[in-house]
Amino acid sequence: MKYASSNTYPEVKVERENIFYAHLLLNDYTGYHGELTAITQYVFQNFNFYLKYPEAAHILSRIAIVEMHHLELLGKTIKLLGVDPVFQFQDTTFKYPFYWNSSFIKNSRDFKSSLKDDIFAECQAIKNYRKHLAIIEDKYIKNLLMRIIEDEKMHIKCFEYLLNTL
Repeated sequence: MKYASSNTYPEVKVERENIFYAHLLLNDYTGYHGELTAITQYVFQNFNFYLKYPEAAHILSRIAIVEMHHLELLGKTIKLLGVDPVFQFQDTTFKYPFYWNSSFIKNSRDFKSSLKDDIFAECQAIKNYRKHLAIIEDKYIKNLLMRIIEDEKMHIKCFEYLLNTL
């Protein structure tokens, strides 16, 4: 099973510093449906399900590793845009900062409910990336977000596979 697209990731670059773009990406980085949330949710699920569903636990850990790579790419991009990549994001009006915390992850102990939560979260992440693609005019960031979306679509397929076979 593949956990990431076979297409290469673009080089981490930006056309110029842009604080507004950095704050948009902080939502993808550590927001409710951001990469840090996905990583911690999949690691939690891996620990929770590894005894009963070892195949699923393996898949969850591999997807978490891909999400870690996304976190790294976004963090470096945010830094190039002129903002420190702290585990904080701002609401959509950019008025109130929120620090990432573990309340963002779903702690369901039910296997199927967890997979449904994962599919929903990946769909929300894709929706957020697409929203940011429509706003951001930097070609390098656009290429990065489009490449990350490819992986997120693959993650949905993995979760659907698990939901339908286990």
